[in-house]
Amino acid sequence: MKHNEQEIKVLKDEINQMWRLVISQLEKSRQALLNNNVELAFEIVSMEKRVNAFELKIESNCENYIALYSPVAIDLRLVLSIMKISITLERIGDFADGIARHVIERDCSNVDKKLVEELEIEKMFDILINMITDSFVALNSENTKTSGRILAKDEEVNTIYHKSFQRLDEYLQKNPQEILCGLKLMLLIRKMERIGDHCSNIVEEIVFYIEAKVLKHKGKMEQIE
Repeated sequence: MKHNEQEIKVLKDEINQMWRLVISQLEKSRQALLNNNVELAFEIVSMEKRVNAFELKIESNCENYIALYSPVAIDLRLVLSIMKISITLERIGDFADGIARHVIERDCSNVDKKLVEELEIEKMFDILINMITDSFVALNSENTKTSGRILAKDEEVNTIYHKSFQRLDEYLQKNPQEILCGLKLMLLIRKMERIGDHCSNIVEEIVFYIEAKVLKHKGKMEQIE
């Protein structure tokens, strides 16, 4: 194996480790929120430092690889994609950390379970975990066939997010004493919606690496044309 191939393997191993860590953060934030598990929430917060460290290390290693080997074509696309994916994973980790801190605060731990069901928070979590897991598989299999399906899941997340406004409005009109917790719940759902956006960004980077196609802003460009 050539030295530059070994470096590529190291980069792939590092992004995979970071990816698994962020998937774990998301899975644990789901459990912590739905079960009001404060201990688990603290565990998620402690994981955040490791995620941040991975992002800094991967970014530095990618920059060094480009400087040393001047990669072109697919090798360059891979390194650029890994760098951008690491940044995006770090942001997803930040949102998982934010969800965990919501649980740790405890001031809204007695939210109506029926409301949580109506807001479809558990369904949102399941979709997001599927998105980030499927994109992990797509990169490692170098297969973009599932990219459309993953991007479609983001639309499901957006639909749930937009429906939550009306559902929360109706609930808070009947329960005005819960306005503070309602607002905090809205911010939490917004974090989840942003995770979906970031998962879509990861898929776009994978397609860029494998197919040399740029999906970013594609819808906007089609509207302009």
